[in-house]
Amino acid sequence: MEPTGPRTAARRRPLTAALLASAASLGLLAASAPPVALGVGDRLFPTLGNPGYDVTSYDLSFTYPGRNSEPLRAVTTIDARVTSTLERVNLDFAHGTVDSVQVDGLPATFAAAGEDLVVTPAVPLPRGSRMRITVHHTSDPVPEKGRDGGWVRTEDGLAMANQADAAHLVFPCDDHPSDKAMFTIRVTAPDGYTAVANGLPVTGVVPARVGRTGGGTTWTYRTRHPMATELAQVSIGRSTVLHRTGPHGLPVRDVVPTADRAALEPWLAKTPDQIAWLEGKVGRYPFETYGVLMASAATGFELETQTLSLFEKGIFTQPAFPKWYVESVMVHELSHQWFGDSVTPRTWSDLWLNEGHATWYEALYAEEKADKPMAVRMKAAYGASDGWRASGGPPALPKAPKPGQKISIFRPNVYDGAALVLYALRQEIGKPAFERLERAWVRTHRDGTATTADFERLAEQISGRDLSGFFRAWLYGEKTPPMPGHPDWKPNPSKPAKVKK
Repeated sequence: MEPTGPRTAARRRPLTAALLASAASLGLLAASAPPVALGVGDRLFPTLGNPGYDVTSYDLSFTYPGRNSEPLRAVTTIDARVTSTLERVNLDFAHGTVDSVQVDGLPATFAAAGEDLVVTPAVPLPRGSRMRITVHHTSDPVPEKGRDGGWVRTEDGLAMANQADAAHLVFPCDDHPSDKAMFTIRVTAPDGYTAVANGLPVTGVVPARVGRTGGGTTWTYRTRHPMATELAQVSIGRSTVLHRTGPHGLPVRDVVPTADRAALEPWLAKTPDQIAWLEGKVGRYPFETYGVLMASAATGFELETQTLSLFEKGIFTQPAFPKWYVESVMVHELSHQWFGDSVTPRTWSDLWLNEGHATWYEALYAEEKADKPMAVRMKAAYGASDGWRASGGPPALPKAPKPGQKISIFRPNVYDGAALVLYALRQEIGKPAFERLERAWVRTHRDGTATTADFERLAEQISGRDLSGFFRAWLYGEKTPPMPGHPDWKPNPSKPAKVKK
């Protein structure tokens, strides 16, 4: 994310009759207790995610009514591996009406508990089995008062912004980045609309007419790499999809409001070279496609949704933003495809690994392409760093979000404050070792999740040095340590800490 502004698994095997009878008795006992919201214990979002299973795939179907003020009809199918015997299954879901739930083809009872949908299958699910949950529900694009995220209403339709904890406002899921899965996304919309989602169109299916009367089109997209729920993207609008080719024949597709196609094309044409530039820094692009979704909406941020980054159209059309700044923001979101999307944080406290790296490459691009020295930006960040740590916490130990403002974890301490840590690390271990570390990081953890401790271990391995003291001070200290190689850099206690929103 970048704030805008200056500056299909196998079905579960049938159980034996004896086991069914025993399981049914256990289910009756469990059903007597009231449903409760659970979580995987994330320090910043304690009730996010759910224990007892690992999602392998999502199949999402949305039917758009032609007005972005009305709920969409939706069906969510979840395939998962059961990791602990489950008498109930908790899903994150908080902004829609559930019509029915099935578990392995059998009707299941369900109830709400906090922001969880608690499902009780007809029989308990044994550890090691597979389960398929199908939920028929609505998906409401109109946000609740005081709560944003999930669907973003644009001038001509919808897009998604699910970071950090809002995918479950759109569809039932295990809404924590530690549980990545494959996605198939189907969208049906009236004629005149275009739908695009993460991944690539399913060959032979897109577009496919549905219904003999009334007019409508269904688009089907599928990812080729696992994805966190917070990175899901669906665009529905009166849009044009533009195609071009990136490095190594990579298919690049951009989604723009049809009326703005000509004006936005010069910006879109920059993407292939930006991909090539980043490949030169950290290695081959990690996914099957990339593109930019330019939405006619005022969100206040840009977002690295996997393979299709979300941008406000205005950042490209408002003269207040310098050309070099806009290009560096494009590189920021592109960098996230490696840092945050392919290598995903295991907990939200590891967010600095996403935003720090994206800010780093944003700044490096500005240095190399627009003569904006990295050292100047980092010195300014050093001056403000103590204030950022006081207001938002150290980079790897961010303070909890404000009540009702869960997006407030996206503070300067995880942007320029975290990029400052990377600058200090490069100063400490030297540029050659740092560049080897960056390539090894995205290669070692590709398509997976990783933690701050993983980064620390790899840095020590690559550099051949004990860096425990360095990381303890730079990632967890209340005060900013001295900058290696720059003894003249001093904190600026009088400079206010500006919080990005």
